[in-house]
Amino acid sequence: MTSKLRIIVSGLIAQYPLGGVTWDYFQYVLGLAQLGHDVYYLEDTGQWPYNPQEGGLGKDCDFNVQYLAAVMSRYGLAEQWAYRFPWQSQWFGLADAKRREVIRSADLLINISGTLERPEEYRQVSRLAYIDSDPVFTQVKLARGQLDFRKWIDAHDVQFSFGECLSPEVPETGHHWRPTRQPIVLSEWHPERPFREVFTTVMNWTSYKPVVYGDRSYGQKDLEFARFQELPRLIAPTALEIAVNAGKTRRTPRQLLARKGWRVVDPAEVCPDLESYRDYIESSKAEWSVAKNGYVVGRPGWFSCRSACYLAAGRPVAVQDTGFSAVLPTGAGLLAFSTVEEAIASIKEIEADYERHAKAAREIASEYFDATTVLTGLVEEAMNGRG
Repeated sequence: MTSKLRIIVSGLIAQYPLGGVTWDYFQYVLGLAQLGHDVYYLEDTGQWPYNPQEGGLGKDCDFNVQYLAAVMSRYGLAEQWAYRFPWQSQWFGLADAKRREVIRSADLLINISGTLERPEEYRQVSRLAYIDSDPVFTQVKLARGQLDFRKWIDAHDVQFSFGECLSPEVPETGHHWRPTRQPIVLSEWHPERPFREVFTTVMNWTSYKPVVYGDRSYGQKDLEFARFQELPRLIAPTALEIAVNAGKTRRTPRQLLARKGWRVVDPAEVCPDLESYRDYIESSKAEWSVAKNGYVVGRPGWFSCRSACYLAAGRPVAVQDTGFSAVLPTGAGLLAFSTVEEAIASIKEIEADYERHAKAAREIASEYFDATTVLTGLVEEAMNGRG
């Protein structure tokens, strides 16, 4: 393993103080800390923060800063974070002198999801690593000639992608996209917890509009979900529940889904923060979910942090195949589907042999997503690899 390093992690914990988003980024921080690295979380997005209590952009950043501070303090990292509020460029957390010293002396900065507004301003750090958490869409933006975006990506020494096996359907960009996956801190997920008799998921209906490149369109989950809207009727009495937001570019048809037999719940009520999100996953019998249309079309091998958390909680996962079956074991604990018939079969298979699938789910998480393994490899490649 690489010796102890000073590492900065960037993310969106304060920007979007929501349960799933928090786990997406915080497991990097916690996992690296458990490996013995000197870890700091720094958030400098340049964006006005979202306040879930107000249902939109907040008047200030008080709620967001308090949320981030509470998460970091809970795990003994109270002195290890900094957040910049864009109005008058106000910093919170680390004192200015300490923040500058950390940046000046850091060995590695991990820019997850490209959350840093201006990575070039952090070139004092020895190595900058970019993690593409939205494969296909990232590569399409580059292939379409968005020069400002390319300059932003190229400001990093090395690029990683959750697209572990980018297919020929994904445009070439001239970058060496190193495969990586979401690190999961296994000790935070508890298979022994009791669960309800319901398959669940947490999802965005739409995150942004479809993007077009050549003769292909790459869309969101709403396009894929439409293919499976009759599923509850076809797998009854198994219950299917979705914690789904209102949708950013197209409204979620909640009434239609309810009529089709879906249980529809509000994520702002059932899993708004770190603890409740974990409780929601652990209280589920299994996960069933579709993927973004762009992932289905592009087949990059993307696999979601959310589904990895279900696996870690010992909850079987049945999700739409994005090509991940080429890099992850499927058939026990993790089942991939492409058609309605395959979706039905995967649910029935989990129900018929639940204990075997639950045990296999945790085993997959331990072998393929353990933060110790994932982050050790990530750090070594980031420090030694060429872009």
